[in-house]
Amino acid sequence: MQEKLEIARSNIRNFIAFRMFFSARFYYPVFAVIYLDFGMTLEQFAILNSIWAATIILAEVPSGTLSDIIGRKKMIVTAGILMVVEMLVWGFAPTSNLDVLFWILAINRVLSGLAEAAASGADEALVYDSIDEAGKKDEWGLILQKVTRWQSFAFMIALLTGGILYDPEVMTHVCQFLGIDIHLTQQETMRWPIFLNLVTALLTLLAALSLRETGNYQSNTDPISSKTAFAQTWRVAKWIAHTPFALIIILAAATIDSAIRMFITMNSEYYRQISFPEVAFGIIGAVISLQGMVVARISREMTERFGPNQNFLIISFITLLAFIGIRFFVPYFGVLFSMLLFVAMGMTGFCTSYYLNKTADKSIRATLLSFKGLALNLGYGGIGILYALLVAYLREQPELSSDAGMLFQASSEWFPPWFLITFLAVILCQLKWRGKLPSEGISIKGA
Repeated sequence: MQEKLEIARSNIRNFIAFRMFFSARFYYPVFAVIYLDFGMTLEQFAILNSIWAATIILAEVPSGTLSDIIGRKKMIVTAGILMVVEMLVWGFAPTSNLDVLFWILAINRVLSGLAEAAASGADEALVYDSIDEAGKKDEWGLILQKVTRWQSFAFMIALLTGGILYDPEVMTHVCQFLGIDIHLTQQETMRWPIFLNLVTALLTLLAALSLRETGNYQSNTDPISSKTAFAQTWRVAKWIAHTPFALIIILAAATIDSAIRMFITMNSEYYRQISFPEVAFGIIGAVISLQGMVVARISREMTERFGPNQNFLIISFITLLAFIGIRFFVPYFGVLFSMLLFVAMGMTGFCTSYYLNKTADKSIRATLLSFKGLALNLGYGGIGILYALLVAYLREQPELSSDAGMLFQASSEWFPPWFLITFLAVILCQLKWRGKLPSEGISIKGA
């Protein structure tokens, strides 16, 4: 038992490190701008993001299935390797031929999507397996709180540092302050956030290699047939369909997450509409990251004090309140409603992970978490299509067609009714299925 406790503690530390370094992307503050400075157009940027999203959707469930068959650590290490290669491809991509550059960046987006899919579910499943065997699974909520706190801190540092590294004037002043007489250009500094992410990618891989597997999985030398992988995927799909609680949790998470994610991807436009200058965007993002540390603790207390039904109602109320407040576009103070959306999103991720890990049997845990990831991405993709259709419809109105700001404000008015309708749909499904939270992992024998 002492050895199992040591393995669990080691895995917790390395899990925190893995999540910190994997999610702290220094190019996020200048994500769209960096592609434009590389020479891409907005249309190409959109296509590259679609490639990334499609890769995750296609690889999400197969990666979880492989994790349950060959072991979690192999998939996590694969994610670390893919992240290193992803940063190498992007960091050293030549910009002399824009047609070639586009395909190089497309490869980068595929590698990034595969890395996201490989890590999704596998890291949580490995740590939960180890604390379960050590008799400490009741501490899962506290572990999630620690992970979220450190992940938020790392994300905050990345937001603040990435923008500074990218700015040639700021970095020129920094170099001159250090006694280095140099005048930097945008073409020189635009790769610096990527190179810094290459360092964190190597640290991510190191953390992945330091994780310790607890289960007995199929060895690398044993062939993995497509039949075996499909059978595992089908078995878990059937289990979800016959386990109302898991189905409701995934459905509720996708409902809340998709609406929130759709709006926060346009946060920069919202900040502009409530009178914030662009220079404030990074500061707001850093404050929201700090907020995540507090939300993690509140989320843990919610899972310990309330049941899943109450938590779903609390999170849904916060989300609806935020969307209602956003539609008024209150100058400056409107940022509080955007922050509420991040509160609801953080609570959703925490509660979903907490309940699904406690529900699932070890043999299907990673596959189940991958199904959750698939549902969230499909939900986001679906609402993205609906939003695009809505904007196209609103653009036909003469007073909106020539004013992008007014068009954005008009489209934002549809978020409260949309969320209310989908919230009520989840409630109706819950009343029909009446899922309950099991106290132990559910066996899927015979499923």
